Amino acid sequence: MMLQEANALIQAIRVNLGKVIVGKEEGVDLLLTALLANGHVLLEDVPGTGKTMLAKTLARSLDCSFKRIQFTPDLLPSDLSGINYYNQKTGEFQFRPGPVFASILLADEINRATPRTQSSLLECMEERQITIDGLTHELEAPFLVIATQNPVDSQGTFPLPEAQLDRFLMRITTGYPTFEEGVHILQRFRGNNPLQDTVAVATGRDIQELQRLTAAVTVSDDLLGYMIRIVEATRKAPAVKLGASPRAGFGLLRAAQGYALLRERDYVLPDDIKAVAVPVLAHRLLMQRGPGSREGQAAELVLQVLREVEVPAEPVTAARGGRVD
Repeated sequence: MMLQEANALIQAIRVNLGKVIVGKEEGVDLLLTALLANGHVLLEDVPGTGKTMLAKTLARSLDCSFKRIQFTPDLLPSDLSGINYYNQKTGEFQFRPGPVFASILLADEINRATPRTQSSLLECMEERQITIDGLTHELEAPFLVIATQNPVDSQGTFPLPEAQLDRFLMRITTGYPTFEEGVHILQRFRGNNPLQDTVAVATGRDIQELQRLTAAVTVSDDLLGYMIRIVEATRKAPAVKLGASPRAGFGLLRAAQGYALLRERDYVLPDDIKAVAVPVLAHRLLMQRGPGSREGQAAELVLQVLREVEVPAEPVTAARGGRVD
């Protein structure tokens, strides 16, 4: 797939999302960046801001299998992975796959499930496989987990542990719409739900090609060093108890490559790294004051790190097929 074809395909997906989702351009771009980077997303926002609608619209835009599961305290790991059951007709055990055997899995209100159920996603999110009764099953590609959670309702919830948060490439928040966007939402949904008319504009094979193209986006050694300095700075900050992991550094690289491709370039600029640094790094930081104040403090600390870490000064030359913004 050439860069021009990739740009046209990405734009088609973005336009499809725009037919349902009003505003939220930054959130949409970050979600598409995670898709290009082959990473999972945690959508965290107050109720009614369109988290599930955004995930379902993306799923409708792709000709891939999609499963949605509502996380509750009584949800068991086997409800996600599937079970081996005895078929009385055949006299044999057969495997009944669970919802994780889908290209896009919407884990709605993930923090309402118990830690035992939450941890059942660790293997499939990291290794794209799941082991059941000693037998390992490969998950179909592409594989994207979009999880949602409500940050203001803590009753009956189980906060995601650091190991689980580290599996998410990005944590995305979109917030409330503006007045104009609110009016536009009512106008768009006062008749039929536009989600029902959404059709797929890309296949699973298309997404795999885009992900391969993302991994080939050029990143200079100076920018690789810039990313590592950012990651290391989060570990040295006095306000941080646990800084960004090596997985976070790799996630920053992939997200920057995806964001560059989203901006119709096949090379990364420092601005790409800055654009994805907060959603990639903030949710992975454990602040000294505890998880209750994690989000705001962590985001501000990442912004402070971006202000303090020196940006490499080098001439940027457009790679073949790209363009300079």
